[in-house]
Amino acid sequence: MENYLPRIVDEILDKKMHLFGAVLIEGCKWCGKSTTARRKAKTVLEFQNPRVYENYVEIAKTRPDLLLDDEKPMLIDEWQVAPMIWDAVRYDVDKTNLKGQYLLTGSATPVEGKTKHSGTGRIARLLMRPMSLYESKNSTGTVSLKQLFDGVRQIDGKSTLELEDVAFLIAKGGWPSVALENGEDSLMVAREYLEAIIHEDIQTLDGVERNPMRVRSVLRSLARNISTTASFSVIKQDTEMNNETISEKTIADYVNALQKMYLVEDVVAWSPKLRSKTEIRVTPKREFVDPSLAVAALRASDKDLLKDFKTFGLLFEALCIRDLRIYMDSLDGEVFYYRDKSGLECDAILHLHNGSWAAVEIKLGTDESINEAAKSLLKLKEIVDMGEPKFLMVLTATKYAYLREDGVFVVPLGCLKN
Repeated sequence: MENYLPRIVDEILDKKMHLFGAVLIEGCKWCGKSTTARRKAKTVLEFQNPRVYENYVEIAKTRPDLLLDDEKPMLIDEWQVAPMIWDAVRYDVDKTNLKGQYLLTGSATPVEGKTKHSGTGRIARLLMRPMSLYESKNSTGTVSLKQLFDGVRQIDGKSTLELEDVAFLIAKGGWPSVALENGEDSLMVAREYLEAIIHEDIQTLDGVERNPMRVRSVLRSLARNISTTASFSVIKQDTEMNNETISEKTIADYVNALQKMYLVEDVVAWSPKLRSKTEIRVTPKREFVDPSLAVAALRASDKDLLKDFKTFGLLFEALCIRDLRIYMDSLDGEVFYYRDKSGLECDAILHLHNGSWAAVEIKLGTDESINEAAKSLLKLKEIVDMGEPKFLMVLTATKYAYLREDGVFVVPLGCLKN
């Protein structure tokens, strides 16, 4: 607990505990759910603890209320192992009408039909991801998304990250266990994580047996197509290049399983009103919850990224999307992408639930690419009929944050925070 690095979700969790009787913290394994929840809990039920697992599950089947008879707030860790506990929590919250009584954590969606009630109005949901660069102290945080949405126009800041550092952070990922580690050994975490997914986690998810070689091939294809709108047919063709025969139905099953484990999190297309009749593309953009999983699936390293700038650029976009999602969650907003039939696109649309929006292009950062990105953002501003954007930004891996003469912000990811 003494070495705990504050998380952006801490404040979101406090708000939801104040409003709801229980909060479900969802997210992939190793992202810090249990560590964060333990800081709020007075009692902990560990369903993943082999010493008490069988006893807890047996009680949960017959008298789950007995497990809840202890000091609150109570953390129920990996609750999906005994999904019948969900209904007991919902009933207790209904009965007492007290707030902030339970914290449930889960790294996989339970099999459908295992719970009788949705928990609507009683159990709030909170999605937790691996750490952003600001949380892991790799961003100076001198540029705030909230301040930009509030109308701040004067920005400055200098990132401490070189391109080599960015490549390393992509390969290492935002896993809390190595947040402050800078040695090459820290890159093993993502590789070991991927092996656990292939050989264990995806096999025990829902009782469906999945071929490890095919799982690996699908993960590799998703990695090769990261930050693109690759369809299942494209992934099928890509997978079969490795002499692995697989159907689109099987690919869909594997991707669905990875989504249930919170490992694959595609970006949905934004559909604004348009003055023109331009058709909007709606195919989701492929993303992992953390770009390090894509690097591991490609069996690559940070050094490899520096030799392949096309792949580096796609993975840098994935890194930016991860951080933008974490930051936007705290601002009550979401991240989309935009692409229309004419070919005009935008890497990230930041949309607050109050209707405010902003557009972000992501570039590693040559002067030419920044200029092209700024032109594209200004063109998007002209055709979208959703009111004025709060700001336009080119998010980069460069050094300095500044406002261009055309009104477009240039911001290094190493300067950004929520």
